[in-house]
Amino acid sequence: MVKSYPNPLVFQRADPFIYKHTDGYYYFTASVPEYDRIEIRRAKSLADLEKAEPFVAWEHHDHGEMSSLIWAPEIHYLQGAWYIYFAAAPNDQVTGDTFNHRMYVLENKNANPLTPHWEEKGQLITGWESFALDATVLEHKDRLYYIWAQEDKEVNEKSHSNLYIAAMKNPWTLESSATLLTQPEYDWETQIFWVNEGPSVIKKNGHIFLTYSASATDENYCLGMLIADEDADLLNPDSWHKSEHPVFGTSYDHHIYGPGHNSFTVSEDGKTDLLVYHARDYNEIEGDPLYDPNRHTRVQPIHWRADGMPDFGEPIPETRFLDLQKGVPCHA
Repeated sequence: MVKSYPNPLVFQRADPFIYKHTDGYYYFTASVPEYDRIEIRRAKSLADLEKAEPFVAWEHHDHGEMSSLIWAPEIHYLQGAWYIYFAAAPNDQVTGDTFNHRMYVLENKNANPLTPHWEEKGQLITGWESFALDATVLEHKDRLYYIWAQEDKEVNEKSHSNLYIAAMKNPWTLESSATLLTQPEYDWETQIFWVNEGPSVIKKNGHIFLTYSASATDENYCLGMLIADEDADLLNPDSWHKSEHPVFGTSYDHHIYGPGHNSFTVSEDGKTDLLVYHARDYNEIEGDPLYDPNRHTRVQPIHWRADGMPDFGEPIPETRFLDLQKGVPCHA
């Protein structure tokens, strides 16, 4: 029997990333509503992440680069050290169609990442300067691959972000040029904003599944997917096959809206693959959706079909609710 988890798992944490380390702990990072710091939580069970004491690994600069809109941190353990990948901007202004984010890396060589030894490795240079965010790292066949979202008006004038992949020299430096994997093209990728962002990878059944988020961050937000054979050349765009339809989206029946910016983890016993994502429980948003704090972290099992493909189903109903007057969780 598949274990069920509290839903939401963690309140008011968007862009969630959960990594289960060899020490038996789950490490959790996400965007905080203030967009001003990077927190790490850890717990031996997923259900305990909500009450785990957040450790502040890094805080925004007072001015200049890395001073504003700290988005989507991901914690990874690579080549014997801890790394956090995140996006930050010098201000909260929009230039052209987008904010002014670039991507940055932190390193901690301690065995325990909940220590104040995070070193700034600087901006990760991709080959051109433009709005860039949502980096993840894939470790595959003894190589590291960097996958991220970035704007390139020469590729698509309407697109706010496309997805790219490059090989890495080390965890903070690329060694190859960027390969374009996908750009917004279908109706479900171009609602209000033309967006492909938030890549995440799971390896299973001889394939590499790369999910990503599309469209505006309201009820239109949803997941698309690319698939490659595990033995393919991942830097060759022809190795990747894109789904023509979203693989996970809003459930009007369950009142879960705009699921996206997912990651993957595994159950405590290691037997069940889990989809981690954020979503809201309402679709009437006042003002800019980016400043609505109630994108909560959620987790649910992935079902694998007989042909080896994932079936994400639909967002499951909530079992816990946030008292918006008091800002505290309550149970159904």
